[in-house]
This record gives sequence, structure tokens and C-alpha cells, in this order.
Amino acid sequence: MNSRETVFARIRAALTDVPSTETYDAARIPRDYRDSHAGDADSDIVGLFAERAADYRTMVTRTTDPLPVISAALAAYGTAGIVVPDGFPEEWLPDDVPRRTLTDTPPLRVRELDAAGGVLTTCALAIAVTGTIVLDGGPGQGRRALTLLPDYHLCVLRADQIAGDVPEALRRLDPHRPLTFISGPSATSDIELERVEGVHGPRTLDIVVVDP
Repeated sequence: MNSRETVFARIRAALTDVPSTETYDAARIPRDYRDSHAGDADSDIVGLFAERAADYRTMVTRTTDPLPVISAALAAYGTAGIVVPDGFPEEWLPDDVPRRTLTDTPPLRVRELDAAGGVLTTCALAIAVTGTIVLDGGPGQGRRALTLLPDYHLCVLRADQIAGDVPEALRRLDPHRPLTFISGPSATSDIELERVEGVHGPRTLDIVVVDP
């Protein structure tokens, strides 16, 4: 018997005394618990998101004009080849970026992705309380590998894409899509708690929030 069979055997054993007429009814489960720690409706959700994301060493910039901000961020990081997934909004793409843009159609090979300086994406939404962005492979986000191999990730999102807390975010996400939750740049610590960045993903994550 393997581990999977062992687990299912224990589940069946635990359910032996459950009457056959008893069924699962999710509607009867009480849902009156607190589902947000983001404050009231008048709270500055964008400000909270920027504060929490900064805890992960993420630079968050708020702007009503994203073009110069995106251009300056890419120039400051000194990236040469920028991967821009299909569906990234044209109105958010500065004129100086297309000259060094890499497309993922057809899909870039691992070596090409690894050689790219950075990636410019959108996201599905963000979560204020945890300072998290969520990717689901939608337009402007591309496949997961695009944000794993390049050393720099610049993510652009609208202010209205920021959910207050995790329960709200989950209600707005499609559970059938490949969801990836990202809180800051990739980082890990060894047994002596020495922090190392860029091991499992980009070393640097910048976020631009576009206000109305």
C-alpha cells in the first residue's frame, strides 16, 4: 500500500459511522467571521498595499501617468532585453521599450528567458493586507516561467485591482485559472538565516499602481 492508498483508507475508516443519508451542505456553514483586516470603506487601500509590499523590499509607485514611470524604472534597472507578454496594454508601453522588447510568441526557450534582463507584466489583482500580487496567466501576464527566470519584474496594475484582504481577493479570482501569489521578490534563508534573493524568481520586483 502506497501513501495515497493509506490516506484514503484512513478517510474511509473515519467515515464508517456517518449515516448514508447525511450529505455535505456548504450553505449551512456559518460565514459570519471577519473576512477583512483592511479597515473600513474609507481606508486608503492603495497606501496600505504600498506599505505592506515595501516590507518585502518591493518598490511601489503610484501615478496617474504610468508611461514615464515605467520608462524610468526600466532605465534605472538597466535592463537590455525586456519580455512583454501578449495582451499588455499598449497605452502603458513607453516608446523607448519596443526597441528592446522580446515577445513570447512562439515561446522563448529557457536560455533566452534566462538571458532576458527583465519582464513587464500586468496582474490579475493585488491584496492590500498582505502586499501580494496575483497572476493568473491572463492578458499581459503570460506563462509563469516569464516571471521566474528574468532577474527583474516590473508589474503594472490599476488601483481598482487592489482587494482589501485575502477573502475578497479569492471571491474575485477564477479558481479554474493557474493562480500564482507573489509577495515581494524571490528570497530564501539558509540555516543561519542569511537572506538570499533571486533564487527561485526575480531578484527585484517593482510595482506601478495607476490611479484613476
